[in-house]
Amino acid sequence: MNFAYTLVYVSDVGASLAFFDRAFGLKTRFLHESGAYGEVETGGAGAKLAFVDHATARDSVQHDYVAADASDKPLGMEIGFAVDDVQAAYDRAVAAGARALAAPVTKPWGQTVAYVRCPDGTLVELCTAMG
Repeated sequence: MNFAYTLVYVSDVGASLAFFDRAFGLKTRFLHESGAYGEVETGGAGAKLAFVDHATARDSVQHDYVAADASDKPLGMEIGFAVDDVQAAYDRAVAAGARALAAPVTKPWGQTVAYVRCPDGTLVELCTAMG
């Protein structure tokens, strides 16, 4: 089995793609003409980061779910990006419209981490790479 992709369910796929470009420098790889599905370039081989609108997601899953942008609290999952300069990445994301949750801090194991919440509700960790 191979990990293929992460799908983030959002209200506006185009807005999320534009935000991820501004905040994290992840360019749009693909946006379906319907606007219901899109992907960003992640720089990684294989696995994709994609966005799906709520109507399409609910139709696919055939159940309702907690929409991240409708929840006061972040959902119990995150997307993590390894970066060389966590402070610069954090500042860029906040300037682009992310909500600051946890400023950069160096953990006891030596990794620097910070957390932001995107306008679509997605929780993002910005961190230095481990080992």
